[in-house]
Amino acid sequence: MTAQLALHPLGKRLGTEVEGADLAHLDDQTFAAIEDIFREHPVLVFRDQKLDAHQLAAFGARFGRLREHILENYRHPDEPRVSFITNVAKDGGVDKFGVTRASSWHADETYDPPEKLPRLAILHAVEVPREKGGTLFADMYAAYETLPEAMKEKLEGMTGRHGYTDGPDARRLYTAEHIAQRNASRPECLHPAIKEHPVTGRKVLFVNPTHCHGFVGMTNAESDPLIEELRDHSIQDDNTYYHKWRVGDVVIWDEIATMHRGAADAAPEERRVMLRTIVHPN
Repeated sequence: MTAQLALHPLGKRLGTEVEGADLAHLDDQTFAAIEDIFREHPVLVFRDQKLDAHQLAAFGARFGRLREHILENYRHPDEPRVSFITNVAKDGGVDKFGVTRASSWHADETYDPPEKLPRLAILHAVEVPREKGGTLFADMYAAYETLPEAMKEKLEGMTGRHGYTDGPDARRLYTAEHIAQRNASRPECLHPAIKEHPVTGRKVLFVNPTHCHGFVGMTNAESDPLIEELRDHSIQDDNTYYHKWRVGDVVIWDEIATMHRGAADAAPEERRVMLRTIVHPN
């Protein structure tokens, strides 16, 4: 490991601060060390960074392939492969969708087929609320490993059905009109409920209550209680990490090995502006 990098655990199982890296000016050796750390620690935190949209995209592109975000209105005007996560509307008021956006447990883009699933996402804090406004992460390695053996055996042969925003938690968060509009151009995709991580080979529980709306051979109504049971199991305190943001933070998370959600616990008028990019395998 490169000598100048130090690791500090932040949560019980999840969340690791990496000290000693300037993400805007990384040499190849330091980047290789970060990649090695990321294989073992699926949520990494870097403090006191200052990246513009181009620098964030350049950093993300070292991990893989970037693509423009599905929500065009939130793309950065100078770098469309970077998007805003914000509650600030373009007129300076409160963006009501931005207040609740992504506040249900999910992994990004599981409504896409297996070959198009993202590898990781990167979020960079530009403005943060004075209080709260954090992001929660859940360890889906631990979620699988702590399942009862009977549930592991049951899920091994099951296939999840994923859509854009029509899982049981999303149906409580978004309007029926929003869900219908977002799903219209996105066909249902199938993913095994228990998935082998493509890099580590470890098994993860690959069911999230925002995009997973059912299982093959079951109706949505029959599937909802199981999805909710798996959610509640996955987000037990020992499996989760709450990140309290500071300006300059960069957080990287593994999209296969974790779920996440915005805590939505800050006052709506408290400004929150983040830059985000999602990275796919090359």
